[in-house]
Amino acid sequence: MRRSLPSWLECLGLMLLALVLIGAGLGWRQAQNVEEERYLGVALEMLQHGSWLIPHRAAEIYGDKPPIFMWAVAFCVWLTGKASIALYIPGLFSAVMVTAMVYDLGRRLWNQRTGRIAVLLYLATYQTYSILQSGQIDSFLILFTSLGLYGLARHLLSGPAWRWFYVGCAAMGVGVITKGVGFLPVLMLIPYAYAVLRKWPGVVAMPGGARKWLLGLAVMLGAIAVWLLPLGLSIALHGSADEMAYAREILLRQTAGRYAEAWHHREPSWYFFTHVIALYWLPLVLMLPWLVPAWRRQLKKRDGRVLVLLGWVLLVVLFFSFSSGKRELYIYPALPGLALVAAPLIPWMLKRWYRRRARLRRAFTALFAIWFVLWFARGFFVPLKDGANPDQAIMEQAATVTHGADLVLVNWEEGHWLFARQPLVHFGMDNSSVEKAAQWLREHPQAYALVPDDVLGQCFNAEAVHALGEDSRAHWSIVSAAADNGKCLPEMAAKAYRFAWKEPYTPATAVLPTQAANP
Repeated sequence: MRRSLPSWLECLGLMLLALVLIGAGLGWRQAQNVEEERYLGVALEMLQHGSWLIPHRAAEIYGDKPPIFMWAVAFCVWLTGKASIALYIPGLFSAVMVTAMVYDLGRRLWNQRTGRIAVLLYLATYQTYSILQSGQIDSFLILFTSLGLYGLARHLLSGPAWRWFYVGCAAMGVGVITKGVGFLPVLMLIPYAYAVLRKWPGVVAMPGGARKWLLGLAVMLGAIAVWLLPLGLSIALHGSADEMAYAREILLRQTAGRYAEAWHHREPSWYFFTHVIALYWLPLVLMLPWLVPAWRRQLKKRDGRVLVLLGWVLLVVLFFSFSSGKRELYIYPALPGLALVAAPLIPWMLKRWYRRRARLRRAFTALFAIWFVLWFARGFFVPLKDGANPDQAIMEQAATVTHGADLVLVNWEEGHWLFARQPLVHFGMDNSSVEKAAQWLREHPQAYALVPDDVLGQCFNAEAVHALGEDSRAHWSIVSAAADNGKCLPEMAAKAYRFAWKEPYTPATAVLPTQAANP
């Protein structure tokens, strides 16, 4: 009889697998998209200016997201001294820890083999790589939603385990101040309550104890207060009008307001089912024709574990389906739960397939191994394919052409700020128009402006510009006051933001900014 490895050793091996797969190409990656540029820039600005409670983007308050992920990136920059690596460490850490939680939960709810299969399903899924290998908030959010799932499942399905319940509640609180939807694991209480009322096996009924349940809410609110309380005190004592507007933005408009009436990424209600699950949950989604009937049979047998986990996955997908704004990464927190509820059925499915097609056993094993090898290779191939960020070259040229003079930004992108080599002037991320730049150059003739070519002719003569190159969005040129064509009428003075890196960010060296030694 074949002996299995000790559970701790097998878990360690799977965590190492996650480290290798998600960490592939770590030192080769660069911030390429808007979100990565933004979060890395905010973290570096925190280190430079100490603006920890309220994130800033080129001296303007950044009000879209709470600062927890940026704190994590800033800490990793301080720890490693290499910003381009630090951006991806939170996702790598999440991959390793979520792997351990999925394995242990599968082992406790079913058996050791189920834990192992659940981890392999989770790591094999396309969305795991598309998110955990990126430098974005959701790569860190999954750590807290999964810890919330783990803590609540330990309590509801194999408890009572009040300490783990409180750990899960604390994780959800931190998840909320990482990204507003960090509370998602609490939706497990809905199918759990149904299972308890119907006396389904597989769940733990805990009558009474209202104080203990309410304490979980208090723990979650306490975790949220780690950031909100000092923020509120700071604003109440000496907050500016902009800081008060930030509090309203982050607490209301970016949470309930964005969910009810999104202003970006508007998609139909069926978007996740037709455009996301079918692609981003490969290869797990290919097993649904066999999994769905098997889940139906398990539910007929009143298996509370399946009801709670599968019900939670469906509730998460439905929760985001009701919102008008949808992105493929929104439903990623449900993936560990789906892997867990699918894992017990995989041996049964494989036995059915092997019985009918005996030759498939070796082919399936080989395909599974090749799948992981390809994901590992992808970690090195994608950075090579993407190459250097074009904004880096644009800003280096701009500093050379202008001899380091003040540079006014027009319709700018995060990459222009992140890779800047000289002092910047802008009028807000959404308000830096070419007309305002023209007026600023009239008042400050020693300055220059970085302008996209599609709006250049509104205020400047195209013959008097210096072309720099293009990025993914536009061609960019440098203009001076001498290029003014006089077509733009003077405007009322706009609020100008000034920003300069004390030590410019360079991916090749990825050095620590000056003053970053004492965050």
